[in-house]
Amino acid sequence: MKNIKYLASTAILAALLSSCSITTPLAVTELPIGPKKGISETTVFFGVIELNKDYSVAEAAKRGKIKGGISTVDVKYTNYLIFGKKELIVTGE
Repeated sequence: MKNIKYLASTAILAALLSSCSITTPLAVTELPIGPKKGISETTVFFGVIELNKDYSVAEAAKRGKIKGGISTVDVKYTNYLIFGKKELIVTGE
C-alpha cells in the first residue's frame, strides 16, 4: 500500500513539475540583428489571465536597452499543468 501511495505521489509531482515550451518567430524587420536582447515576461493562468499588464514589445526593448530599431521578435510559450509563461524576446541595437 505504501508503494502505491509513493508511486501515485511521484506521478502527481512529476505531472505538476513537467512543462513543454516552444519558441516561434513573431516579426522580422529589415534591420540587422544587433547584439542586444530584451525579454518581457508574463504568467498566464488557464490560458487567458495574464498577470503582467506591461507585457509588450516596448517593455522588452526597454529591458534590453535597445535604442535603435528592433530587428526580430520571438514568442516563447512554456506550459505547465494549470498555468503558463509567455516571453517576448526582441533583438536589436
